[in-house]
Amino acid sequence: MQQIDTLIIGAGAAGLMCAATAGYRGKSVVVVDMGKKPGRKILISGGGRCNFTNENAQPENYLCKNPHFIKSALSRYSSQDFIELVERHGVEYHHKTLGQLFCDDSAQNIVDVLMTECEWAGVDVIMRNEVLSVSKQDESFHVQTTENTYQCKSLVIASGGLTMPKLGATPIGFNIAKQFGLNVLPTTAALVPFTLHDHDKQRFDGLSGISIPTKITSKCGTEFKENILFTHRGLSGPAILQISSFWQAGQAVTINLLPDSPIQDLITEWREQNSQKSLKNMLSTILPKRFIEAMVSHAEIIDKAVNQLSKDDVYQLAEYLHQWQIKPNGTEGYRTAEVTLGGVDTDELSSKTFECKKVANLYFIGEVIDVTGWLGGYNFQACWAQGVACGQAV
Repeated sequence: MQQIDTLIIGAGAAGLMCAATAGYRGKSVVVVDMGKKPGRKILISGGGRCNFTNENAQPENYLCKNPHFIKSALSRYSSQDFIELVERHGVEYHHKTLGQLFCDDSAQNIVDVLMTECEWAGVDVIMRNEVLSVSKQDESFHVQTTENTYQCKSLVIASGGLTMPKLGATPIGFNIAKQFGLNVLPTTAALVPFTLHDHDKQRFDGLSGISIPTKITSKCGTEFKENILFTHRGLSGPAILQISSFWQAGQAVTINLLPDSPIQDLITEWREQNSQKSLKNMLSTILPKRFIEAMVSHAEIIDKAVNQLSKDDVYQLAEYLHQWQIKPNGTEGYRTAEVTLGGVDTDELSSKTFECKKVANLYFIGEVIDVTGWLGGYNFQACWAQGVACGQAV
């Protein structure tokens, strides 16, 4: 049996950040993970370039039963703090829209930063090491893995959620929480594409690959101004992924296809300059031609000359283009979701240390807890902040 100060289950963003932070404090730290490589979700994020933080990360960018829970961690370790870490390691990066930061080269750069920090801090990261059992005896935890048995004072669960099972995601974190009597809130896939009903699939057949800038609104009134993307399975793109976290089965979402151009104003302009041209042709100058043709062929949009449009025609067109309603059939689920919504109830945890209120020296951080960020680097920033806060406490 190996005796150590801290054992961390999960070699992902939160776990590795916590490990390095604790190691620098002189703690003996071991990270165990059943996967082949550390930081597997980091490696595939951002199209392989890792959207590693967001300069605008604030508590209001996160979903949680307790909206105040994440405030403490974010205030103590900001996006700028992580940017400075990345810069110290010489990682080149670039800014995209809405405060998003990506590696110039590869997401591997971020994993390398974390693993180097762990090495410098004296942390052992052991991969292909599955946890078989966890128990608490007196003041210490005993953890049996396929490689070893550990006795530790502090145990940190950073095992992630249920998303992307092909990367090895399991419910171990939730199971350990339940084993120690913690409340686990219902989970669902979030930041995930929508699937469509058959009649909508037929309407949109052939539109795969088309992207449209939109403003999308959920039934609860949450709005995002981003692109939607037609896929062969349904709808994706940043706007869809964002709104999926606020969508519930059976609800419709409302999509403004021309958020910056009221169609009534455009038609007035067209009547003056292109009155003989067809509405279909004019709409194809501001929206993808294939999309307009599909909507005309399904009688969603009328095909008349611009100068023949009545007031009712213009009204109906405005309703359609600015308040286009789609009722998804469902989502693609955990298979393609970026994060898990729900998880370990934050009421069970200290917002300063992430220690369980019921079980001394047991900590939960990362995707396993009920803190879910928006798309765009927010979830990674939450992991860095939680990892540091926990690493300073264990």
